[in-house]
Amino acid sequence: MQPRLRFAPSPTGQVHIGNIRTAIFNWLAARHMGGKFILRIEDTDLERSTKEAIDTLLECMNWLGLDYDEEVLYQTTQAQHHLDAAKKLIDDGNAYHPGPVSEHSPVYFRIPYCCDDYPFVRTVGPATIALASGSDVVVSGAGLTFTTLSPKGKPVENQACLAGFKDLAVLDADDKPLYELTDDNACALLSGGEPVTVSGAAKLKFIRREVFYDDMVKGHLSKPLDSMRDFIIVRSDGSPVFHLANVCDDITQNITLIVRGDDHVENTYRHLFMFRTLGAEPPSYAHLPMIVNAQGKPYSKRDGDAFVGDFRDKGVLPEALFNYLTLLGWSSGDNREKMTREELVEAFDLARVQHSPAQFDAVKMANLNGQYIAALDPAVFRERAWEFAAAYPWRESVDRAAFDRVANLMQSRTKLMTDLAAWTYFFAVPVDYDPKGVKKFLTPDQLRAALAKAAEKFDSIDENAKAVEDALRAVENGDGLSQFALNQPVRVAVCGVTVGASIYETVECIGVRECARRIRGALAATA
Repeated sequence: MQPRLRFAPSPTGQVHIGNIRTAIFNWLAARHMGGKFILRIEDTDLERSTKEAIDTLLECMNWLGLDYDEEVLYQTTQAQHHLDAAKKLIDDGNAYHPGPVSEHSPVYFRIPYCCDDYPFVRTVGPATIALASGSDVVVSGAGLTFTTLSPKGKPVENQACLAGFKDLAVLDADDKPLYELTDDNACALLSGGEPVTVSGAAKLKFIRREVFYDDMVKGHLSKPLDSMRDFIIVRSDGSPVFHLANVCDDITQNITLIVRGDDHVENTYRHLFMFRTLGAEPPSYAHLPMIVNAQGKPYSKRDGDAFVGDFRDKGVLPEALFNYLTLLGWSSGDNREKMTREELVEAFDLARVQHSPAQFDAVKMANLNGQYIAALDPAVFRERAWEFAAAYPWRESVDRAAFDRVANLMQSRTKLMTDLAAWTYFFAVPVDYDPKGVKKFLTPDQLRAALAKAAEKFDSIDENAKAVEDALRAVENGDGLSQFALNQPVRVAVCGVTVGASIYETVECIGVRECARRIRGALAATA
C-alpha cells in the first residue's frame, strides 16, 4: 500500500515551530517513501480556529513549500460521521453513557474487556496492588475505583478500566477473597448491571495485561491496562472529542503512518483500541521529541522567536528555516548541515530521528541562514535587501546605486535580514560612537595625529579599496605605527562601531572624501 501521511493541526493563531516541524517531517517522510502528504485541518474549536488562523497556517505552509497531495479535509465537515461512529461503538458495547441517558449525557469509550485476541494486547502475568487498609473497592461497568497509599502514606483514589483486571480477586488483610471478577459477572456489569462495593479490602490480585506497539522513533512502548481508564469521546453538548474525531478522520483518509509529537504517546494507546473497535487496521506511529530551550524546558515565545512568522519577519529564508527545523531532532548521519530540499528528501529516514528532546539554538539557526543568504544570486539579494530595508527610515533618502554597492559588500556578512538595521552608518554620519572604541582608538594622541593625516590623504586618493589600504599603510609607516594599526581607529571614526566588513571596502562604499570629513568630525567630537 502506498504510504499516506497527514499533518493535522488545530489552527488557533500563530504557527509554532514545533508544529511546523511536524509538518516538515511528515512531508519529508511522504516524499522519501513515494507516498502521499495530506493536510487535515482540525477546526472543531470554532472560537479559536478562525479563518484568520487557518489562513496564517496555509500561508506558512506555502512559504515553506509544504505542498499537499489532496484537497484539504476540514474536520468540521465530518461531525456527523464522528457521531455515527460513536453510535456504532455504543451499539457494539464499546462505548456507553455513564448514568442515566439524556440528550446532555456524554459518551465514554470502553477499553474492551475481551481483548486477548487483539494483536497489540498481551498478557504480562499475575500482579498485585496493595490498598489502603480497610478501604472500599467499587467494581462497575465503568471500571474499578480503589484507594492506595502514596509514598508519603496519604490515601490516593484510583480509577481504572475493567479490562485492566482480568481474573480479579479482591482480598482482605488475611488474603481471603471478598469478591472475584469472572467473565460472567464482568459481562453482567458491562451490560448495565449494578456496581458492586467491596468493603474491608486490602489487596487486588489479577492477571495483568498491557497494550504495546513499536514506535518508529521511540522503539518498543507498552502500558499496563490497569493504568488506563475509559475516556470521553462525545461531550455532553454533543460535540465529538479529539480522540473520536482524530481516529475517524484517519480511517476516512486511509492514513498508514502517523508522525506527531511525543505528547501524543499516551493517546496512541487509547487510539489503537478505537481503530480496532471501529473495524480498521491501526496505522504505524512515529512520535517526535519536543523542541526545548537551553534549560531543557519546552521552547516557547519567552525563549525567543517561536513562531514561523517571527522568522519570516526577521528575513530568515524559507529554505534555511526548513533546513534547520529538519536538523532539529534528525541527522543525515554524515554530518551534513546545509542540505538542499532534494538532498533532505533523499536522506530522510525516521529511524534517524533522535529519541531525546531537540534544543533550539538561535545562533546556529542564524549561521545557517547566513550560509543561505551568502549563496543567493547577488541580484536577488540586492532586491530582497532593498525591500526589507524599507522598514528603516534611513532608506528613504538612500540612492539605490549606493545601496546596491553596500549590499554587494555585506551579503556574505549578513546572517539575518534584520542585520540591515546596522547599515545606517554607510549612508549617514554616526550619531553615537562605541564608548570602548573611542577610548581605545580615538583617545591616544599618536592615533589621533595619524587619523588626521589619513584624512588628508583621503582627500586626494582614488575611490577604491586598494588606494585606501595603501594610504593607511603609508601613514602608519610615516608615524612609526605597526601595520594595520589604523584600521580600527578609522572604522570607529567613520562608522562609530568596532565590528564590520573590510575597512578598505567600507571606505570605498561610503566614499573616501566623505570618510575624510567623518574622520575630522569624529576627532572634533571626541577632543
